[in-house]
Amino acid sequence: MFLTLFGTVVIAGIVGYASERMAFTHNGYIPSIIICIGGAFLFFFVTLMFGIGFRSPGMNALLSSIGALVIVPTHWRK
Repeated sequence: MFLTLFGTVVIAGIVGYASERMAFTHNGYIPSIIICIGGAFLFFFVTLMFGIGFRSPGMNALLSSIGALVIVPTHWRK
């Protein structure tokens, strides 16, 4: 479980960096990485508590990071 948490953080960081590198978002590198890690943590703990998610922890981290990037910046923009 502990290594799964580290893997989730690494995958979320890579997704945040890659989204800025490919101009998917325009938040900056650090904010995008923080948003991705936050979304991945949230989904990781929801998966632990309720068992909601996909079979693979890597897929959970990937999709939750992308979902956080889509939801958070568009929610705060005017």
